[in-house]
Amino acid sequence: MKKNIICCIVSLCFTITSIAQNTKHTENLNQVWLGYFNQTRFSNKLGLWTDLNLRTKDDFVNNLSVSIVRVGLTYYVATDTKLTAGYAWVNFFPGDNHKNISQTEHRPWQQIQWHTKYAKTRMMQWVRLEERYRRKILNDDALADGYSFNFRLRYNLWYEIPLSKKGIEPGALSFILNDEVHVNFGKQIVNNYFDQNRFFAGLKLQTGKSSNFQFGYLNVFQQLAAGNQYKNINGARLFYFQNVDLRSK
Repeated sequence: MKKNIICCIVSLCFTITSIAQNTKHTENLNQVWLGYFNQTRFSNKLGLWTDLNLRTKDDFVNNLSVSIVRVGLTYYVATDTKLTAGYAWVNFFPGDNHKNISQTEHRPWQQIQWHTKYAKTRMMQWVRLEERYRRKILNDDALADGYSFNFRLRYNLWYEIPLSKKGIEPGALSFILNDEVHVNFGKQIVNNYFDQNRFFAGLKLQTGKSSNFQFGYLNVFQQLAAGNQYKNINGARLFYFQNVDLRSK
């Protein structure tokens, strides 16, 4: 089971990366992705999701590309199965077709997330639906009236392999494999139904009973709206996670 999961994730990464290398209109970038993620449980049924993200533009530390603030209300179907609905505010810093202004996006989202625990390893999956309202661009210096709109479906697979006999406890290291596929759909999507694939391989340091720090290599292969233009991002991903349980013991 473990070998099959690892082989599937790695095979998908290599397949998509090879497509990127064979595509003539591919822009290669080097970025840093920073993130803070918090899931707080208030009761047996209700909780709060919060995450903050900041990404650089190129050469690892050259300017900024995207910032995201995301919140959601979580309903616990069971301890290992959660439904979440929320809102994300996204800011795209000045870029290719809006060189002197930032572009904003409003993004309602809904998600089902579930965890699977094996004897020594752990797996997490989610399916997320997003409704993306992105402000239209007039030119490099001005925003246009109104928003473009499309749906995006995301499937995320995360797998953890402890590297010590202690298992998953404070101070222990784990090896992490993570792959997430994004698919666009809606009336305004013409050329890029496939949006992007994100592959991550790295280490997880368990910093506390309910907190951990994950760092490692990230590859993002993205198809742009034109259909024949792509971005291939190689970067460093540094994420900090907290899970807080406020229920009475």
